[in-house]
Amino acid sequence: MQMTGTKMQNTTQAVGKIAQTVAALWIYNVWFNRFNKDTGYRGGNAANMKEEFAEYGLSEKAMFATGATKVGLATAMLVGHAVPKLVVPASAGLASMMVGALGAHAKVGDPAKRSVPAASVLTAAVLAAVLHAKGDRSS
Repeated sequence: MQMTGTKMQNTTQAVGKIAQTVAALWIYNVWFNRFNKDTGYRGGNAANMKEEFAEYGLSEKAMFATGATKVGLATAMLVGHAVPKLVVPASAGLASMMVGALGAHAKVGDPAKRSVPAASVLTAAVLAAVLHAKGDRSS
């Protein structure tokens, strides 16, 4: 069974919107619900966000700036459901932040398992940006 162009476009848009929502809510979960928790995914031997940034050699100011940036981008991704022009830049920005997170995990020699959340958000953010942009071109 082959999908028609419209059905394929609708499916692509739905996947993009799901990825957009998942990436944003994942960031909210990390920064609001798991901030002071030992998740098993923290860098180095850290038990909370502050210790994790210290493991990476980053200050508390850098931690809060990173958090504000990620939460701001996640918020823009969610607002993007109503204001579509926000989706691509917010998703690309969050994807860039996740590349930095992967680099931080690599810097401290973390096992690959600890990079799974950052890689997952990176994947969702890239999907959101690419599929949204693709939907714009096919309209």
